[in-house]
Amino acid sequence: MSPVFPMLTVLTMFYYICLRRRARTAARGEMMNSHRTIESNSRTSPLNAEVVQYAKEVVDFSSHYGSENSMSYTMWNLAGEPNVFPSSGDFTQTAVFRTYGTWWDQCPSASLPFKRTPPNFQSQDYVELAFEQQVYPTAVHVLETYHPGAVIRILACSANPYSPIPPAEVRWEILWSEKPTKVNASQARQFKPCIKQINFPTNLIRLEVNSSLLDYYTELDAVVLHGTKDKPVLSLKTSLIDMNDLEDDDYEEEDVCGMDSLNKKFSSTALGEGPNNGYFDKLPYELIQLILNHLTLPDLCRLAQTCKLLNQHCCDPLQYTHLNLQPYWAKLNDTSLEFLQPRCTLVQWLNLSWTGNRGFISVAGFSRFLKVCGSELVRLELSCSHFLNETCLEIISEMCPNLQDLNLSSCDKLPPQAFSHIAKLCGLRRLVLYRTKVEQTALLSILNFCSELQHLSLGSCVMIEDYDVIASMIGAKCKKLRTLDLWRCKNITENGIAELASGCPLLEELDLGWCPTLQSSTGCFARLARQLPNLQKLFLTANRSVCDTDIEELACNCSRLRQLDILGTRMVSPASLRKLLESCKDLSLLDVSFCSQIDNRAVLELNVSFPKVFIKKSFTQ
Repeated sequence: MSPVFPMLTVLTMFYYICLRRRARTAARGEMMNSHRTIESNSRTSPLNAEVVQYAKEVVDFSSHYGSENSMSYTMWNLAGEPNVFPSSGDFTQTAVFRTYGTWWDQCPSASLPFKRTPPNFQSQDYVELAFEQQVYPTAVHVLETYHPGAVIRILACSANPYSPIPPAEVRWEILWSEKPTKVNASQARQFKPCIKQINFPTNLIRLEVNSSLLDYYTELDAVVLHGTKDKPVLSLKTSLIDMNDLEDDDYEEEDVCGMDSLNKKFSSTALGEGPNNGYFDKLPYELIQLILNHLTLPDLCRLAQTCKLLNQHCCDPLQYTHLNLQPYWAKLNDTSLEFLQPRCTLVQWLNLSWTGNRGFISVAGFSRFLKVCGSELVRLELSCSHFLNETCLEIISEMCPNLQDLNLSSCDKLPPQAFSHIAKLCGLRRLVLYRTKVEQTALLSILNFCSELQHLSLGSCVMIEDYDVIASMIGAKCKKLRTLDLWRCKNITENGIAELASGCPLLEELDLGWCPTLQSSTGCFARLARQLPNLQKLFLTANRSVCDTDIEELACNCSRLRQLDILGTRMVSPASLRKLLESCKDLSLLDVSFCSQIDNRAVLELNVSFPKVFIKKSFTQ
């Protein structure tokens, strides 16, 4: 038989597929036109009128710029009607996240990224909003008043936060998502992404943001949820279209299999009969492991179901030494942990941030997992993991003897007494307690026993009574400390700063933003500059007393300085900033927003002279 005939057969089959798909596409186009008519009619129908509502309550969030005891720049400003919109600018009545840009990734306190993070997960922060009525969402509008463009994902949840009965099942559905994009304008806008339809009503919406491309903090004023009480007719029709698409896919898969069998006939004579697994199992074991190391976690689990050889490789614990489960927070549960447990006996880095909320992970499920997989853990990320309780921290302290890095950021539901268990982790190098309820007694115990600490975050820890006592203990016990976050510590004074500066000479990063009890007239900032020559980042945000003397001391003593925030000071002149910029050749970020002596002209002149430095100046009140 001539080899031309099999090829003609293949071409004939391909032509038939094209005709079939074209016919279905045309039919689908007619259906879509009819669906648009139905949709337009349903919007005007009084039987299914659209409900428009603002958020009733902020349920959860990962960070905010503001204080825990006020409303300025906090996520709680997202509840209710807009306070600022359509005005543009920097307003305290808006919701602002803690960070922006790439500056925080360039700090000494920045952590290394996890391997196997899927490229489509780029969320850095989130906020969850509850609305009065459950609706089938037709639109979600975000009112952005300053530096828009941070929102990259919008999700809806099937659970009703106001229902007294716990739901049998909790589902999260992505309404809209997009990669981070640069928005050149900083003016206010009403962000109206085109969302997809879902088949359940919701009154819980989640915004996820990425601020890495922004030149300054994004500010959100309100979120508007549009929806209908009854399920739109369009969603029923859409399901029919999806079924047709599935049918097409099934047909194509069958045809591909047929074409593959033909290809095998053609290639078998040239290649000869190979082993059961092709030639893949002739590769060295280490090389196969290296290849599989590039797969995401779901792909690795799928591949394990293909054959015995790949199952062996995909279940090898060496593939799971770095395990990032944060991208899968919406679906991860006790069953997932049970499934992964045999594979994770050698896990060293584990990221469970954002996971387990609303009953997805139980204390028992987490404990079982750590009892099997905690012995080799070096790094454990648990940011915003609200399933944690005192038992969980006790299990961590017992099952993770090698732990060096623990992140409990925004675990604000942990009871104060739970933190005392951390003192048992004597090998800790990094501890993040931002926005937690850690109390002074527990923290003093931690500092006393964890003398190897190099990175410590105590930002917005409102339960600590006397930060001077804490600073004194840090200076006495934590001689290796390199970074310290004391953001919004209300009662630290020059005495605590003196103990800190003399006891921690290796400090490279210090955040004293919004610490109103510090006064430049006491010489505390000049002392910092003289005693901490390794400083790379210094934030003195909103301290009105910072003056030229402090800036000149930094210029003389801290040549390695890279980031300086003196937002809000009235005592710094352009001349002292020029001295600083001339001395600190590595300076990349200088925030002089609301500095009354630094006008537009001065900023322009400094920008011309020092083009490599990002000089931020905001004037709007």
